[in-house]
Parts: sequence; structure tokens; C-alpha cells
Amino acid sequence: MISLRRAVGRVVTAFAAVVSVAACGSDAVSPLPVQPPGPSPSTAAMASPPTPSVTPGTSRSPTRPPPAAEPPMPPAPIRTRGTPPRPTPSPTTPTSSCLGAVRYDVPVADTELELLRSLCFATGAVLRIQGIGPGLVTVDRPELVSQHYEAGVVDIRFVRPGTVAVTIPKDDRAHTVTVVVR
Repeated sequence: MISLRRAVGRVVTAFAAVVSVAACGSDAVSPLPVQPPGPSPSTAAMASPPTPSVTPGTSRSPTRPPPAAEPPMPPAPIRTRGTPPRPTPSPTTPTSSCLGAVRYDVPVADTELELLRSLCFATGAVLRIQGIGPGLVTVDRPELVSQHYEAGVVDIRFVRPGTVAVTIPKDDRAHTVTVVVR
């Protein structure tokens, strides 16, 4: 009877040791979003019980391999100077060649204004001309736009449909950009 009690006691002690080692060897917190989720403590204990020769200070059981590393994220694209950023058209754009109600930046120092002949926007779009003095940018139809200047930046908001000729001076020449507003 005594040997049976000792045997049962040893089994209970061994089971408690296995459960405590399995709980210490598994992730006690949820994994980071970039790591694949590891097995739960209950499946880790059932799948392969850890050996009693676990070294202190390790955070993983020796029988579980480290999680597979995901490939690194590609670097963000670098915006080059010299060409104005092309906003993506909105899904409600009437034609594929006409941009939506976006902000279109034109840095005067970095843009070949000879190549910028015409644009097409939806009502509400803003043409932002950067690096220019006050009163230099003119429009031929002021009733179709709302124009604002501050700190070397001219914002032209197109408030009504129509065609507006925007004149931008650069290098002693006046460059005209025809803007169609839908």
C-alpha cells in the first residue's frame, strides 16, 4: 500500500513538473503581429513533453524550434525631386484622364513648366504652386477659383466647373497651364 502511494505521488509530482515546465517554456503572452502564433500550452505539453534537464534562463523549451522569420518589409519608395507627385484618381472620376478633387503640388524650382501644359481636375481640387512670390500667379477666370497666397505658396482651389488658364512666371517667361475643371 505504501509503495502504491509513493508511485501515485511520484506520478503526480512528475505530472506537475511537466505542466510547470511546459507553462514556462511556452509563450505566456500573445505573439507579436509579425510572428506566427505558437502552439498553445496545452498542445505543447501533449505534442512533446519537455525533458527535465531544462536550463534556467531560457524562454523557450529546447524541443520547440524558433518561429520562422518572415521576410523583411521592402523599404518605402523615395520621392524624387523634379517631378510633381501624381495623385491617384478617385473612384468617382468621370474619365480616366481627369483627376478627382485632389491637391496637385507644383514646386516651381524643381518642375519643367514647359512640359506642364494642361491638367484636368474635379471641382474642389487644389493646384498648389510652391516657391513663388505674392501676386505672380494669375488666372484668367477668377470667378471659377479661390486663390490664396501664404509663405511662398499659392493655393488655387477650383470651385466651379469650366476652363481656367493659370499663368506661372519662371526665368523671365510666363508659362500657361490650362486647367479643365469638371
